This record gives sequence, C-alpha cells and structure tokens, in this order.
Amino acid sequence: MRVIKISAENRREAIAAASEIVREGGIAAFPTETFYGLGVKYNDIRALEKLYELKGRPKKRAMPVIVGDRKMLRLFCSSLNRVEEKIAERFWPGPLTLLVAVRKGLPELITAGTGKVAVRIPGKSFALELARSLDFPITATSANISGMLPAESAGDVFRYFGNSLDIIIDGGKTRGGKPSTIIDASGGKIKIVRHGAIPQEEIFEAAGPPSRKPGNQ
Repeated sequence: MRVIKISAENRREAIAAASEIVREGGIAAFPTETFYGLGVKYNDIRALEKLYELKGRPKKRAMPVIVGDRKMLRLFCSSLNRVEEKIAERFWPGPLTLLVAVRKGLPELITAGTGKVAVRIPGKSFALELARSLDFPITATSANISGMLPAESAGDVFRYFGNSLDIIIDGGKTRGGKPSTIIDASGGKIKIVRHGAIPQEEIFEAAGPPSRKPGNQ
C-alpha cells in the first residue's frame, strides 16, 4: 500500500496516483469535504465486491458515487427531471446527494437492486479534484467499517483497514460535520431520505413552488 501526504508541491502527483489506482481496479482512500472516503470505479465488479467485503457493508445498502461534472451522469441515467436539474444547479458542487433513476445494466452493487443510484458532485476538496481527473464515476463511501465512526484522518483509515487498501491520500484531519443531505426527486416530487448539511427548506426553495405539494415531505 502507498501513502501520499498532500502538500502544495505534490498535489498533482497525489491526484494522478489515486486516479491510476482507481483506473486499474484498486481502492483509494481520500479526504472529502467532511470525512475520508473510499473510491473504486463505479462499474468494476471485482473492486466493488472487495469494497463491500472490507467495510462489512450489507449488499442491500447501495454504494454512493461522485462525479466530476453533470455530463458524466449520462453514463448511467438518461437525464435529470426539472426538479433534479434545479436542485443540482443550486447545490452542486456540494453536500447534496440525489437518488436518480438509472438505465438497466448498472451493477446491482451500486444500486442494491433499487433502480436508482446515489450521486453528487462533492464540494471543494481532494475528492472533487480526483473526480474531475477521471472520465467515469467513482464510489465515495465513508472510509470506515460499516456501523463505526467515519474516519477523520489517514490514521483512522489505516486503523480500520491496515494495508488492505491500495493507496491512502493523507490530507490531514478533515473538518467532519454533517453528512450530505440525500433526497429522492426521481418522480418529480421531493422526498428527504437523509437530513444533513443542507436544510430541507433550502432544497424546497431551490426546486420552486410546483414541487411543494402535499406528500413532498
């Protein structure tokens, strides 16, 4: 396993190294704007299987992904609806995760058989830079054993996984805080799946009056 401590001088090297690991089917740990995450290529079955195994994550729980820009959504969904477009325009990059309907063919390890994938463009962080360096989505599941506290440092990541990962990008201690807010607006109405960093009032405001109908809570 390789560990790279980020500095102003080697940031590009760190991005390139993590990008190469993910492209080749490996697992990379990296800092996001809140905690550390684990990234593998979104459709690499072997890498996804290993990720689930290392985390002890139940396969009934879908694996969230990040993308570098909205154009990358075309790899797994036809288009965003009007409400999703407004919300993405307002809150991406940032701590807002959308559950979007996907085309057939995406691994069930990503969708958990729901026909939807949890996706976001992360806020300013190494995670965003890494996502923008790739031409495909990657996972950004928390770098912890399932059910345990999220990792705030590279040391936390190592204590959880030892040498089982392929690379750890050490960006120091992350700021922590609330996780991303998760919403499902795939049917054109907003459902808050997980309350988080962005208050629901701001989300409804961004979507506009038409989305605020009874049952949207």
